[in-house]
Amino acid sequence: MGHVVDFKHVSTQGLESSPVTDALAGLRANESRYYKTKYAHDFTVVPADAAPEVLERVTRILAEERDIAIGSRPLEVSDFEVDGLHMSYVFYESGLAVNVMYSIDPAGKRAVGFKLSDGMDVPEELESKFKFARQKSKLAGTIRGSYFVIKGEY
Repeated sequence: MGHVVDFKHVSTQGLESSPVTDALAGLRANESRYYKTKYAHDFTVVPADAAPEVLERVTRILAEERDIAIGSRPLEVSDFEVDGLHMSYVFYESGLAVNVMYSIDPAGKRAVGFKLSDGMDVPEELESKFKFARQKSKLAGTIRGSYFVIKGEY
């Protein structure tokens, strides 16, 4: 059983081993606030080893679409459906958050998003492949993000 991420009282639970613990907790809380505000959905996370199928799905899409293998240890995952979208998240020890947005409708949007916690360097495996835009967040400081469109079927 996972825990609902509280965006009013940000907790570092499950993220303590990250060198950017507070920023990663803020990033996770920022995602939670988004889903609660936009969809009235409680953003729930579980330890990565408790839901290996979620990690395997995200890992497979990264590998097959862009030949990317994330070197950091996965800490937590989230997987849910909301408003016709299947969403999968992986929060990594380095401070990286990867999300897969996959429309249930074959004609819908499908993409992978990367968000970097405040204070972390761009991971080597993403450095030469993506440019990152900056976004300010009250919960997470400065978030740098990028994405790519998924072309295959998963």
